Formats: sequence, structure tokens, C-alpha cells
Amino acid sequence: MTPPPAAACRIELAGETIELLPDPALWWPAAGVLFVADLHLGKAAAYRAQGQPVPGGTTQENLARLDRAIDRHGPRQIVFLGDFLHAASARTASLLAAVQAWRERHPALACMLVRGNHDSRAGDPPAALRFEVVEEPHLIGPFAACHHPQRHATHAVLAGHLHPACRLHGRGRDSLRMPCFVREGGQLILPAFGEFTGGWLVEPTPARRFYAVGGNGVWALPASG
Repeated sequence: MTPPPAAACRIELAGETIELLPDPALWWPAAGVLFVADLHLGKAAAYRAQGQPVPGGTTQENLARLDRAIDRHGPRQIVFLGDFLHAASARTASLLAAVQAWRERHPALACMLVRGNHDSRAGDPPAALRFEVVEEPHLIGPFAACHHPQRHATHAVLAGHLHPACRLHGRGRDSLRMPCFVREGGQLILPAFGEFTGGWLVEPTPARRFYAVGGNGVWALPASG
């Protein structure tokens, strides 16, 4: 059975219309740019190298989800907001071959990496992948592309790093933890795109807006307080 179309959440930021996608990623239609945070390719392999019994296949699933996002939106550029690779130990022959095959499926796509803390340890993507690698904050139109959440004097910040999650409360003591986008002032933090990345529960405040990701959709949660 074909899954239903993904339901994005459209918002305005810095005078631009952007879409929060359940992939999860951020789509800027006017510029044809897809923003993706915290892929952490090879994280499971790095844990297995330490003797941890964690599942395999996460790299292929991450790349397949990227393929689907690209096919759906047709971006001219992807901006990775840090932590593309997880660790130096993740640079295995099989992982690099999988990523190279992914790149060859999208030869005309411009790819940019804003260096994150894990990229500093894992190293830049191989030159054959044809990534432009930049430091944060990198200004793109009205946006400052960053890895770490921060403030910028003139641009709206798009960041990752936190792997944000929120908690929904049902009746009684029921609760559900979900990945989310977090908006606070001129800053928007993206959820982690990668499988096997975990999440950090962000506490609600009156100034924060949460956009929960799940069930093939993204929706705005009521403001706190």
C-alpha cells in the first residue's frame, strides 16, 4: 500500500515561507534549498566497533530517506547543518561506498556541510563527494546556517546539534515523546535526521514553539503558558 502524502507544516521565518517536513528536514521552496541536521552516518557502526550490540542498516535507511526527500522536493542544494559523519571510526569502506553511490544518484545536486562538533573529529567528507564545507554561521539569504544553536544579529538561525524532542501529555499519566522542531525568537532548531541518534527533551517555555514530528506529518503544538 502506498503511504499517504507527507503533511508538512508551513511557517514564516525571516520574511520567507518555509516548510517543516516529517522527513525530518526543512524545505525553503523559493530558493530550492533543503536543510538537514545531524545525519550522524556511521554512528551504529562506531558503536559496534566498541563491542556494543546495536543494529545495522541505519546508513542505508538514512540515505534512502534522503533519496525520498530529494525526489519529493527536487532541491537544487542540500545544506547539512553539521554532524554528517559520526566519528573517524565510522569511515569504513562499506559506508563510504554507500555514500558515494548516493552522491552518484544525484550528480547535479549541490551539497554543503556546515561543520559540526562531530565533523571536527570525523573529518570532512571525501573530496569525491564534492561537498562545499563551511564554518558556522554561514549566511544564506536571510538565514544563518549553523550547527550549534545561537543568536545572530541580522539573520534568522537554522541549527541542529540538540536532536530536540518534546513530550505530549494525554489523560492520566500517559505521555508520548516525539522529535520536534523548536522555534524561539529568530532561531529554529531542527530535529536529527539520522536514525539511531536519540533525542534531548526540550523544556517548554512561553517563548518556545514546538512542531512535533510523527505519523507522516508535522504539526504545531499549542503555546506553553
